[in-house]
Amino acid sequence: MNKGLCNWRLFSLFGMMALLLAGCGKPFLSTLQPAGEVADMQYSLMLLSTSIMVLVIVVVAIIFVYVVIRFRRRKGEENKIPKQVEGSHKLEIIWTVIPIILLLILAVPTVSATFKLADVKAMNDKKRDKDTVVVNVRANQYWWEFEYPDYGIITSQDLVVPTNEKVYFNLIASDVKHSFWIPAVGGKMDTNTDNKNQFWLVFDQKATDKAGGVFYGKCAELCGPSHALMDFKVRPLPRTEFDAWVEKMQNAKKPVVTDPVAKQGEAIFNKSCIGCHAVTPVDKRPVQARTAPNLANFGDRERIAGILEHNEENLKKWLRDPNSVKPGNKMAGTYGHLTEEQIDALTKYLMSLKVE
Repeated sequence: MNKGLCNWRLFSLFGMMALLLAGCGKPFLSTLQPAGEVADMQYSLMLLSTSIMVLVIVVVAIIFVYVVIRFRRRKGEENKIPKQVEGSHKLEIIWTVIPIILLLILAVPTVSATFKLADVKAMNDKKRDKDTVVVNVRANQYWWEFEYPDYGIITSQDLVVPTNEKVYFNLIASDVKHSFWIPAVGGKMDTNTDNKNQFWLVFDQKATDKAGGVFYGKCAELCGPSHALMDFKVRPLPRTEFDAWVEKMQNAKKPVVTDPVAKQGEAIFNKSCIGCHAVTPVDKRPVQARTAPNLANFGDRERIAGILEHNEENLKKWLRDPNSVKPGNKMAGTYGHLTEEQIDALTKYLMSLKVE
């Protein structure tokens, strides 16, 4: 008896903890704090489906309790058999029609939202509006590339978009299947190796301000040992600031390094890294040649390797042993020959790569 009571108390404690922790979502990462038109639609569907399920559970529970009490065995009526209702056309119609009605209530808005979210005609129109923003997303193990084909610029890891308007995405993967997901802004969509998926998102300005100006993106498809570490950051900007950012990126030149230590790092980079990494946003190499993240705005990024706080110490940690940060990444073993002095110089150079 005491053991059962103890188990019940433990179960209740864990249940209460789960309930409390479920409310700990952050505005930059939580699907329960929608930050755009797509997220709002999907959140409304979540609420609708949850409400229907809760309603069904409550009604069934009430009927269950009523039947247990109403038809319980009473003293002196042990041999009495209640009225049998099998074959009742009325009951069969009721419990057939009710689920159909509930399914229709859920299906109509779901189908409507599905067709609305799948409407990407604007991005495929050859004469599309010049202000329509299209981003080609290429997923790689374990990093993201963002190409703005109408502006001729490429970034990696940090996605910059305008707020309060539709942003269209072409999704593809270069190696294995990944899945593009910005939890607070909209549902996930797969990036495949053999075909493009397309969809659109809207980034709400008020929600962006509430989130501190940055949203977190994730890979939502198991793609290898560092799948959980394949993050990226999203910086939504007002349209005027976005246009200014685009202009800076388009006009960015190869950085001129004056610091003596950074100059040593540049020499190391040009000898060992330039074959894979670009240091300008305007990268005209074919997709096949872009085998590593574009580092043009590395010094302006939110994170090192997508997951570490952006500082020199974490960059040195990455250069010493990339595999300890992201197991299975393609840079593992690349920097093993570097001395501490060379790592310091390379760190100084990489941190100087800024556009803004």
